[in-house]
Amino acid sequence: MIEAAVPCHKSRALFRIPDENYLGSFTPSCEPAAADPEAEVRRALADPIGGERLRRLAEKARNCVIICSDHTRPVPSRCLIPAMLEELRRGNPAIKITLLIATGCHRGTTRDELIAKFGRRIVETERIVIHDCLDDSMLRDAGVLPSGGRLILNRLALETDLLISEGFIEPHFFAGFSGGRKSVLPGIASRETVLANHCAEFIASPRARTGILTDNPIHRDMLFAARRAKLAFIVNTVIDAEKRIVRAFAGDPEQAHAAGVEFCRKQAHIEVPPSDIVITSNGGYPLDMNVYQSVKGMTAAEAVCRRGGVIIMAAGCSDGHGGESFFRALSQAGSPDEILAEVLARPRNATVPDQWQYQILARILREFKVIMYAPECPQEMLKAMKLDAAATPDEALKKAFARCGRDAKVAVIPEGVSVIPVKKPPKR
Repeated sequence: MIEAAVPCHKSRALFRIPDENYLGSFTPSCEPAAADPEAEVRRALADPIGGERLRRLAEKARNCVIICSDHTRPVPSRCLIPAMLEELRRGNPAIKITLLIATGCHRGTTRDELIAKFGRRIVETERIVIHDCLDDSMLRDAGVLPSGGRLILNRLALETDLLISEGFIEPHFFAGFSGGRKSVLPGIASRETVLANHCAEFIASPRARTGILTDNPIHRDMLFAARRAKLAFIVNTVIDAEKRIVRAFAGDPEQAHAAGVEFCRKQAHIEVPPSDIVITSNGGYPLDMNVYQSVKGMTAAEAVCRRGGVIIMAAGCSDGHGGESFFRALSQAGSPDEILAEVLARPRNATVPDQWQYQILARILREFKVIMYAPECPQEMLKAMKLDAAATPDEALKKAFARCGRDAKVAVIPEGVSVIPVKKPPKR
């Protein structure tokens, strides 16, 4: 019996798989974490890619906005932000700095979550503003996206002398990769702008997939938004399964991000044999705090699971479903096909909140059975959303084998959000 552990909430879920059914556990070929993460960030800041040092940029600015990730992202902000603040103030001790929390369309980050993210000293001494995509007083029109949607962004970002951001780079299930330009759109955009960018047409594009940037219509809009906002400098990291910094990339938003993407791509590519059952996760807390976010990990399993097979998703889901419209769309529809038909009939300018997420989940549910092991989430909620629910990992596997047969082959992808999985070609 093989015991396969996958991250779940703040611990791990243990799945016991018969030897004869087990295909393997497939993980990124990650380089070792930096022995001194602070030194790695300082190294990146001292040798920026494609531009001036941040301290030089600060010399020319009266004020600066740092776009920071929110509570749903495992960005190592405790390490990044102090180094960025120090670098800015080395260049200009008088510079006025605002930390702008990029919530996108998520709920606002709480004070306790800010302390957990940045540490108490920064929360108590720095100016922090939490973006609200619905607060018109915070927003300003910045033109038209390539897709035709209005580009409306947080006015603090548009009116500052120097706009920079922190973040991390990992495969993203429809933007290709996270990081870089994504801190602007969706990070500090209005809901109207996010909806236009996440329209059904773009989500359905075969180019809007994990690991793809070329000709990706969603990425194209995001890149335009970052340029229009005059994002001048980024500090992004690639992290390992324990959320530790492996490598830091700083400098020009496009060149530094491209370097980080290539580093990430080489590590994240995995080949997985075609599988009847795929067990995966979102890498644990905080990215598995709700069902909404958990869809991301499911797409890794979707890429390699045989049609009609079973995806077992381990996720804490301590925050429940993650979006009322997301929940309603799934619970009130008759079938995944009904959801997809309705969504694909909507034009770009008629996108509704959370549509992209339930569009992708419906795409998955149309082809696979999804069993959720979500110990922090009400089981009836999961069932209402057309997801099967299991109280234990053993129960999840029992249900999967009941559907796929006793000879079903099982692959484990412990970090579904950290990989670019492809089906391993059969031996000739």
